Amino acid sequence: MTTRIGQAVILLHGGDREEARGRFAELWAELGHDGDPFHRLTVAHYMADTQDDPQDELAWDLRALGAAEAMSGDRAAGGGSGRSARGLFPSLHLNLAADYLKLSQHAASRRELDRCHAVLDTLDDDAYGRGVRAAVARLELRLSEAAEGHGRPGPP
Repeated sequence: MTTRIGQAVILLHGGDREEARGRFAELWAELGHDGDPFHRLTVAHYMADTQDDPQDELAWDLRALGAAEAMSGDRAAGGGSGRSARGLFPSLHLNLAADYLKLSQHAASRRELDRCHAVLDTLDDDAYGRGVRAAVARLELRLSEAAEGHGRPGPP
């Protein structure tokens, strides 16, 4: 499963969103509702990035968050398999905040950014952590501009 998810991610990053979307849909169907939560989280997270409609992107990002929340305590903390959802919560909330901003739902976007800020301390001071923090700062600015009516929502 991990290899197949990785292959779909490569397609997505290579610009073949349509093929990636098809592969992620197949993986999602195969995983089903009771599939491994980490795999469900990963597929839903990347499936969101293949969506053309912001409402569909939001739905997939909500599925990713739900899968992260479904991970048991040990796995959520990174125990056992070494896969951790805990460090993904800032990014998951950031994605939701960006989705809501695209949909001009400023209060919902603010709520998700606040949730993101509440878990930023789970990130290490590495390239990933710095990247998420920089994206949070950019989205904060965009949300402020949108709330003031000065800017149009765009990508985080």
